[in-house]
Amino acid sequence: MEMNSTEMMLKGYGLTTAEFTYHMPDHAHVLNTYVWQDYDLAPDHERLFKFIEFWQRELDGPLHSVRFSHRKMISPGEWRNVKGILNLH
Repeated sequence: MEMNSTEMMLKGYGLTTAEFTYHMPDHAHVLNTYVWQDYDLAPDHERLFKFIEFWQRELDGPLHSVRFSHRKMISPGEWRNVKGILNLH
């Protein structure tokens, strides 16, 4: 069974965003960009590297460069048990 995004974040996954710069297949001197996002685990970034392997194996536009960032959406310190509510008038 596949995990939903909240379950993935609670297990340590973070959002990885990658910008692929690649050569256009028909015009080798023209560069284009593609943005990819998925939940992944740092520092291995297994899903990102699988996508890069897919790109190199299946797509015609050769990669020029890949830039990526990774952000954990939830960290252990962000969860707090609320004991009560204070209403200010």
